[in-house]
Amino acid sequence: MWLHPNVQMVQQVLEAAGAHNEAGGPSRIRILPDAVHTAAAAADALGVELGQIANSLIFDADGEPLLVLTSGAHRVDTTRLAATLGMPRVRRASAEFVREHTGQPIGGVAPVGHPKPLRTLVDTALARYGEIWAAGGVPSAVFPITYAELTRITDGTPAEVA
Repeated sequence: MWLHPNVQMVQQVLEAAGAHNEAGGPSRIRILPDAVHTAAAAADALGVELGQIANSLIFDADGEPLLVLTSGAHRVDTTRLAATLGMPRVRRASAEFVREHTGQPIGGVAPVGHPKPLRTLVDTALARYGEIWAAGGVPSAVFPITYAELTRITDGTPAEVA
């Protein structure tokens, strides 16, 4: 089966990191029948709670990319983010900025597989779920992982982001 290069890259990173799911097996990308551009669509397609979806959101933090992995049940508070980071302002990035720094489209941005490592914050609300699901580089690709593993493979910093 042909896989998009973004999906191949994300799977390679997962394998190289030894990432695993809640059952202890390897985190493997699943290709859904249809694209899921929102957390709600992903949760519906997977039959899981909205909060189990780890949205990968890119922000412009003073010209630098910031990846925030947030629970699908939350909206990121950019004022809180700016205060947490000690910056005057953090704002949503444009689609062009996202593609430039991740190589991936909005709606399919994975937590890994980018041209360069990104500064990453991981929503502490995701920790309440044994298994969470993240995008795999395109809008129809997802993979299961635990909070601890997601934080580890992204070198992310746990934070309250909502």
